[in-house]
Parts: sequence; structure tokens; C-alpha cells
Amino acid sequence: MTQYWLGLDCGGSWLKAGLYDREGREAGVQRLPLCALSPQPGWAERDMAELWQCCMAVIRELLTHSGVSGEQIVGIGISAQGKGLFLLDKNNKPLGNAILSSDRRAMEIVRRWQEDGIPEKLYPLTRQTLWTGHPVSLLRWLKEHEPERYAQIGCVMMTHDYLRWCLTGVKGCEESNISESNLYNMSLGEYDPCLTDWLGIAEINHALPPVVGSAEICGEITAQTAVLTGLKAGTPVVGGLFDVVSTALCAGIEDEFTLNAVMGTWAVTSGITRGLRDGEAHPYVYGRYVNDGEFIVHEASPTSSGNLEWFTAQWGEISFDEINQAVASLPKAGGDLFFLPFLYGSNAGLEMTSGFYGMQAIHTRA
Repeated sequence: MTQYWLGLDCGGSWLKAGLYDREGREAGVQRLPLCALSPQPGWAERDMAELWQCCMAVIRELLTHSGVSGEQIVGIGISAQGKGLFLLDKNNKPLGNAILSSDRRAMEIVRRWQEDGIPEKLYPLTRQTLWTGHPVSLLRWLKEHEPERYAQIGCVMMTHDYLRWCLTGVKGCEESNISESNLYNMSLGEYDPCLTDWLGIAEINHALPPVVGSAEICGEITAQTAVLTGLKAGTPVVGGLFDVVSTALCAGIEDEFTLNAVMGTWAVTSGITRGLRDGEAHPYVYGRYVNDGEFIVHEASPTSSGNLEWFTAQWGEISFDEINQAVASLPKAGGDLFFLPFLYGSNAGLEMTSGFYGMQAIHTRA
């Protein structure tokens, strides 16, 4: 019986599932679209129950279309977008909608922290900048604007932590992701209560689950999950990866002289290093990498394919081939129309928004 490993990837727009054999050969892939909710301008949310339903559905579809049985799967891992906030209440139920990393409701809180010098205070410990999509920013917003919900927080997680909990019933925050949350002291390699004190959210310390390793077996498929998905009860599930880290790993980044560029919902350029560096002119973002003693270093901006996906939706789901044909019909570098790609804001400026510059009546769809 051929053995397979199941990989799940939860991004900003799609949930994907793939099967791979021991040599890394792909046996099948399925994907389903994910819905982002925006009940108010600048908000980006996801229905947590709906996400779990989508996860179960994509697993079932993958097993059906590939002809692989749950008994053949010997391990499961999840990669997912970072930041944002997935909360369980004290009864282990989803506490409202998840808040995605593209959410901007905490803009005034981040601005206030910037005026008070909090980012400069945090950086030597966390090696993170501070922006609206961080869990800490969203937690502080909930404390100030939805105190009753804040008081009911039982567990703080991010995307793949939530899906892993749904699969196994075991709580944990995976290290490559939680290390970029401003809840984690990069030098100590653990949560640091000083951070939540400085940010005014010390009340949630009790709700931070254990930090788990990327390759650590964190739980097993429950009997209930097995019935709902077709997986085998007892199949081990590892911690998984922050998707930026997983792309660097899959690209074969092994030294400090190679960079990896990803054009997903976010545009991310990353490399790895074997130590934290002090005194740099730019506050590069660090995170835990998969190997002991190594860190991922990256810069990112939400100005990538998320903009393209938005455009295709507004133009009646125009295909990428049609877009390429339209672009090819124009003279090279012949236009003077500029698009500002800040549909999802920017970590370079809190109030940056999107738009066209130079549009005239002569411009057409192409």
C-alpha cells in the first residue's frame, strides 16, 4: 500500500489540499475558494465555522478524486497565512469571526503606539514591526471596542493553529507563525509577559496555548474528524508552517546568500540567517525558521496578486489569459496610467489607499 502525506494550505483567497508520496511526487490537488467578509470599511473577517466546513470538504474532494484512502495517509501538515486573530471562547467555541491580517480596524491604536514609541521598545525583543494585522493590535482593539467579547477569550490562535485544533482537538501555536506576532520574545524563544504588559493586553496571557514546533507531532485525527473527512482516526498532525517559511523551505533556501520571492496575496522577499543582528539601519522582520538556530528574515507588502484577484472579480471573472492578451495588444511601456496597488493598505503607511492616476477618456479596458 502506497503511503501519502497530506498537505493543507490556507491562504487569503483559497484553501488547498495536496497529496504527496515519499519521493515528493504529487498524487492530487484540490482547492476551494474562501470568503472574506467586510462588515465595515477596512475590516477583513472570516467565518470560522465556514472555514472548517471548507477544510473538511476539500479533504473529502481530494480523497475522492485521487482514489487515495484515508488509511494510506501517514501524516498531515498545514501551512497558512500569518498574523490575524482566531479566537476560541472559554467553552472552546469560535468567538465571533476570525480577523484576517489585511484588517485595518486597529489603525488608530497602532498610530497611538507609534506616537508613544512602543514599536522601538518592542523591536529588540520581538524583531517585529507593529501594524494593524498583528494579533496584538487586534486584541487591543477588542479590549477597547468589544470588552465583553475580550473578556470571553479562552484561546488565542492563528489560522493553521485553528485548523489543527479542529482536526485534533489539541491547542497550540506553531512557532514559525507565533514568533511573528509580537507576543513572542525572539531571543528567549518563548512568550514574554513584558510584551503584553507594554501593549496593555496582559489579560490574555492565560489564553496563549503552548508553543509547538513545525515538525512536532501535535495531535492525531479524532474519531469525529475521521467520520467527517474520510481520514483515518489516529493519523498524526504536525505543527505546520507560516506560509512564508514554507515557501522558503520548498524553494531550497539553505544559506545566507539566496533570497526567495513570493507573489501571493502579499509580495514577500525572504532569506535565512543563523543569528539575530543588532544595529541594522532598517528594522527587518525576523521569525523562527525550521532549523534550530536559524531565522527567516523578510520584507513584505500587501500589494501583490490580491489586487489582481480583486480586478478579475470586478471585471466579471476575466481570466488571466484574457488579461495577458489585452496587455500584449498594447505598445510596450506605452501607457501613462498608473495604478496605486494599496487595495489592502500598506505596512509602509497606515492610511495608504488604492486608485488610478492619469486616467482619461481615451483609456479602455485594455
